[in-house]
Amino acid sequence: MPALVECVPNFSEGRDLAVINAITDAMTSVEGVALLDVDMGADFNRTVVTIVGPPDSVLEAAINGTRVAIERIDMTNHSGEHARMGAVDVVPFIPISNVSMSECVNLSVLYAQRASEEFGLPVFLYAESARDDDRVRLPDIRRGEYEGLTEKFADPAWRPDYGPAEFIPKMGATASGARNILIAYNVNLDTADKGSANKIAGKLRTSGVLKKDELGQKIIGTDGKPERIPGRFKSLQAAGWMYNDDTAQVSMNLLDYSATGLHSVTEAICCEASEMGLKVTASELVGLLPLNAMLDAGRYYHENPDEATDMDFVLSAVTGLQLDVLGEFIADERIIEWAAEVI
Repeated sequence: MPALVECVPNFSEGRDLAVINAITDAMTSVEGVALLDVDMGADFNRTVVTIVGPPDSVLEAAINGTRVAIERIDMTNHSGEHARMGAVDVVPFIPISNVSMSECVNLSVLYAQRASEEFGLPVFLYAESARDDDRVRLPDIRRGEYEGLTEKFADPAWRPDYGPAEFIPKMGATASGARNILIAYNVNLDTADKGSANKIAGKLRTSGVLKKDELGQKIIGTDGKPERIPGRFKSLQAAGWMYNDDTAQVSMNLLDYSATGLHSVTEAICCEASEMGLKVTASELVGLLPLNAMLDAGRYYHENPDEATDMDFVLSAVTGLQLDVLGEFIADERIIEWAAEVI
């Protein structure tokens, strides 16, 4: 099998199809690069693009997409539910086959070097590429978001790894890194109360919630940092967002589905929601996911797993997770291994 790398850049535009088409056309103009998915979100005003191909080709495609995005997206006019720092918000490189994590780290560094040199783009390295413990987690880098970049760049501790420590209003800043496959997964609730979704997210995510005293003030530990009550699951990021004006959702990133699976978080949300008098109404995936993640969920939901095929497990997972409520779930387009075979 050839060396394959997945790249899942997130662009801060989810409403103008012409802009996204221009970006993806530029990316797929590179020979050997296949476009697996384009997920536009109008409320988030954000699009997640998934491409796969040989390492050098994927790097070139990421640079091409960045070039068009910073030309066509103006962050001074941007608004949306999702946390973001720039027109090209994050560019992760993910090993798929015959590629090591260190090679993907190198790709992210090459991307940061080129993007900063060619476009003057400030780039932070995160995840496996991070050079500082404070930059491993993407939410830590994004803290303050686009609007807080001037203050962030004024702090010497937050100088970008590449590019100028300068707030450039039109483009903002970008994060790039190497990581394992991340599953972006959202679960909707039958409420318009974002606070309820936030409360559930805080109980489940790895980082948990801040400890507070009887006056509601943060408790600071001996290391000078706020103390936290850990959440229930490992390798899970979660926050409360709005799916639309009437529907709150628990929005999650599963950083290691073998440690924390789709069915595990879904069932936990169902339980927490029930205690609040709420129900889970649907779920959705942003982008693609590996086959094994669906098989794990399918084994949990299938009534007779000993006699089931892979397709049986996938269908059980779709039903159990309610992935078919908001729209048809087409397995050949959403499961990485199957999508790559079709292309």
